[in-house]
Amino acid sequence: MHLPKPEFVHIHFHYSFSIPGTTPETGGIFEGIESKFSLRTPAIPDEDICYLVPGQKDSLAHCSFNHTSKTFVVIHGWTVTGMYESWVPKLVDALYKREPDSNVIIVDWLTRAQQHYPISAAYTKLVGKDVATFIDWMEEQFNYPFENVHLLGYSLGAHAAGIAGSLTKKKINRITGLDPAGPTFEHADAPLRLSPDDAEFVDVLHTYTRGSPDRSIGIQQPIGHIDIYPNGGGFQPGCNLGEALRLIAEKGFGDMDQLVKCSHERSIHLFIDSLLYEEKPSMAYRCQTKEAFEKGLCLSCRKNRCNNMGYQVHKVRTKRNSKMYLKTRSQAPYKVFHYQVKIHFFGKETVTKTNQPLLISLYGTTDERENIAFILPEISTNKTFSFLVYTEVDIGDLLRLSLQWEKDSFFSWTEWWTSFTFDIHRVRVKAGETQKKMVFCSQDGVAHLQKGKEAVMFVKCLGNPVRRRKAGHKPISEIKTDP
Repeated sequence: MHLPKPEFVHIHFHYSFSIPGTTPETGGIFEGIESKFSLRTPAIPDEDICYLVPGQKDSLAHCSFNHTSKTFVVIHGWTVTGMYESWVPKLVDALYKREPDSNVIIVDWLTRAQQHYPISAAYTKLVGKDVATFIDWMEEQFNYPFENVHLLGYSLGAHAAGIAGSLTKKKINRITGLDPAGPTFEHADAPLRLSPDDAEFVDVLHTYTRGSPDRSIGIQQPIGHIDIYPNGGGFQPGCNLGEALRLIAEKGFGDMDQLVKCSHERSIHLFIDSLLYEEKPSMAYRCQTKEAFEKGLCLSCRKNRCNNMGYQVHKVRTKRNSKMYLKTRSQAPYKVFHYQVKIHFFGKETVTKTNQPLLISLYGTTDERENIAFILPEISTNKTFSFLVYTEVDIGDLLRLSLQWEKDSFFSWTEWWTSFTFDIHRVRVKAGETQKKMVFCSQDGVAHLQKGKEAVMFVKCLGNPVRRRKAGHKPISEIKTDP
């Protein structure tokens, strides 16, 4: 989806419309509402069969609105076809599976969302106003509590949700922004887009933030209390060219639009995933930069530094935006298990190698994951390096691991004549999901890691190696041999 660089357009059009069940009596503040509010049902999640009409009390009884349960209000984004996208019934179905007694309302603003992008972007103000009027009416007419309202907005719909939240008479409970749109909003003032002030709690998933800020399909800046950037937020696994060709082979060109917006829409599927897999929520970790996260430096849960992604998020209101990161699989269930690995490389010669391919295998109490490939940007003698690895399977408690230094994919005379060996005494591992810290030792006292040679094995160290300078003990990085 290539979007033009648009300017924000101010629209003041007035539309009239009719919805099944409307009458001329719904005038006044409800007269200008064009958005439609469809109460979907668990039995038929993919069809609009009953509309809640602001100003018409009977419409709620007619649609069997549950006054004592929570309400999810789903706001779609920009559309080329003028039709609902395939994710809508999937989200409706997942919400009802998780909260069977709830009300799931789809805000239909398809006519406005089908315009040229800058026009549709400007319409988010009117859509937000429609939604706010609807929520205020529910509270005034039926004493329906604001704390029972959760808005979920995708792309442009996220900003419409934010505007709605800013206009209601009291703050609603929660807004979830699903990859809020970037063009025209990246540099917009807070009242024109989703912001932390729009609800008691605002959480945001950023899944397609590639390119320069004004060209990025998803907004890059943090705009919630918690902003989660899965896989760094720029691009999602499974959305590459190879996957696109596979889908075309299986399903033909009919799903081409899905391929173009694969990463953008992944935000929705990650949220659906969080609804369906209640017992195993994906964990995200607070980090200043995605580069630091890639080094495994941010797998801490102290002081609210980690949180569940999606529906089960812990509502932590921070004074400043909290950027969080995690890895995911390419398809549901998306959860993975994160590990920080720290290694100190010893050697008689001073050697520095860059962009080296390694394999790590993890063996646990319940499963194993072999040959996880990763690139170390640098390996240097007598330095400690930290990196992140993750597994798609739950291996249980880690018992042992192996490391292998792969050959370069190209032929090198240097490697042919010279063979470097790094010595490793210990490998330190921290498991993000369990917060356990472990130290692994070479069974031979010292492991010799050599390029292109067989893997070296590490097992849990006997005892508990602890750094104790004050007691006269050297730190582990300075110990030359194992006990």
